[in-house]
Amino acid sequence: MEKPFILNLVHRLELSPEYSQKTTGAGGKEEDFGGALTSESVEIFKIQQELAHRNGLKTTIQLTYASLFSDECIELARKDHEKYGDEISLSLLGLPCDEFKNKYKTKDFCIWMFSEEDKKAVVDDVFALFKEKLGFYPESTGSYFLDAFTLNYIHEHYPSVKCAIATCFEEGPKAYHTCNNSWYTFFDGGPWNPWVPGKDNSHVPAVSKEDDCGIVCIPHLSRDVMACFDGNGSNFGTHPQNVLRGMIYDDKRRIPYLYNLIDQYRHLGKYNRYAYNMMFVGPGWMNKAGRWEVPYEGLYKSYEDAMRYYGKLKKEGKLLDLTMAEFADFYREGLDYEEPERCLWKDILYGSSKEYFWYLDPYMRTCLDFNQGGAMIDFRPYAARLNKKVGIGTESVYDASYPYLIQANYRAGYFTHYAGEGTVKSYKVKHGSEVYDGCLQRTLAKVEVLANGDTLVRADPVEFVFSDLKVAIESSFLFKKGEGKVEITRKVVSYEGEGEIEIEEYFTGAFGTTEYQADMTRIVLSVEGKKGEQSLNYAYKCRNLVDTEAKRVSALIPDVATDLEMGSEEAIKGSVDEGYAFSPVYRLSLSKTLKGKGEIKTWLSLKKAN
Repeated sequence: MEKPFILNLVHRLELSPEYSQKTTGAGGKEEDFGGALTSESVEIFKIQQELAHRNGLKTTIQLTYASLFSDECIELARKDHEKYGDEISLSLLGLPCDEFKNKYKTKDFCIWMFSEEDKKAVVDDVFALFKEKLGFYPESTGSYFLDAFTLNYIHEHYPSVKCAIATCFEEGPKAYHTCNNSWYTFFDGGPWNPWVPGKDNSHVPAVSKEDDCGIVCIPHLSRDVMACFDGNGSNFGTHPQNVLRGMIYDDKRRIPYLYNLIDQYRHLGKYNRYAYNMMFVGPGWMNKAGRWEVPYEGLYKSYEDAMRYYGKLKKEGKLLDLTMAEFADFYREGLDYEEPERCLWKDILYGSSKEYFWYLDPYMRTCLDFNQGGAMIDFRPYAARLNKKVGIGTESVYDASYPYLIQANYRAGYFTHYAGEGTVKSYKVKHGSEVYDGCLQRTLAKVEVLANGDTLVRADPVEFVFSDLKVAIESSFLFKKGEGKVEITRKVVSYEGEGEIEIEEYFTGAFGTTEYQADMTRIVLSVEGKKGEQSLNYAYKCRNLVDTEAKRVSALIPDVATDLEMGSEEAIKGSVDEGYAFSPVYRLSLSKTLKGKGEIKTWLSLKKAN
């Protein structure tokens, strides 16, 4: 039976878009949100609604603070709610209209960047205005990002809210750099699909009913989880004008990439209990002046084409269009807090055979790159459940990202400067003086969801050719449901020649949210084995510890409250290596010598450090 493919189509009735006059044909003063700009925004919203309804699609209409002062906007929302069943929702974007600026004396418009007192005041203000104008409180809300403090406050004071747009997938340093170092929205490290956050951190899925923040959260757009990890995510999402911004269209402005993106998300139903897509737009993206070298006619066509494709899927019985509140009810049915989110993603942009596998549960978020033999290129310690405050008055005014232990784009990866190492988890195969790294071997993956809920990812075997020996090794990764643990097996499936090989499983790690490494001297590296437990405090001195019969190697990283361990059920060689100032990383290693067929089994686990 085909899993349901669900669409949340959200239209933001925004009279004062952040991009305002710079991206519309209205002109006028920056503070002037009346007149031509308002008229154009309303007309574009009507067009977006008409295109959705023409194709039989329901929408969620998010009213902004500015639009709540407009009787016309409220009447438009009421009519479409009554006629089409559209949900009337409340957006915490679109704040900076004249009324807001005069009251709060700021140009800030990102709710998560306000102080806690101002967050409460703004939420109370906007919700009260919504209730005054509509006669009820909304069942959904949203922003580009909502921190745990804001979500918890909304749930406590406005319990009607079931659903919220709460993050953008990988909107961090990459987006910042492609916006001329001016777009201070850092929230890497979160989910790409819906989740229920825990009470401590809105990135991290709740681990239990007691930890549940009370609100089902959805991402701002469904993004290409390969292209937006490797590059600027603002070009690679289910927003047709974003695709135009990425110039991913042909000479007739057709957008097959968008359809492929939607279909990739449909495919994810194979590994999860449903498939999902989210599309979230305001009127500023379809303005009469055109954008990204595309005239208005091209912007209109892209939106029309997107609605037509979703409508076609619905008519074929392949799509279920739900409002945000309806989706929250669907998501809550049969919710298993420890059920992971799985995503095997194929390159749909460049036509290569590159594959990423993403995995997310309450304990970790990680990505395996099968273009590099299954190397781990992203690893976030959700088990730490960091209560990271963000906004004015905190230690992090704008950086809401969840820290990484591995991030191959910010902290290199395999292909690095000769003098340094990058963060990555992979394996090496050694024969005499010859050494190969698994990162150099391309392969493909298969994903299987086991009866007990574990997730098995198996890579096609890769071949290593030495001067007098040829071996093929199959890698597999078993993600243990509810344990914060992944078991990794490197199995020799063919062996031609004489002599021994050594297989080394290694983890090169760091921590942070950007390219810049914080002080590492609080890290403690340990080896436990025949010699007992050996430890060293990180001091940039290139030291190492070794035990030939180790059971466990670990890194205690207090700055991100994480205890990271690698271990094996058999006693094998284990070592930890301290980095140096020019290469601020640490390295954990387990290795085993084999002659002929055999395997090395290790595990990687995360725990919250006290």
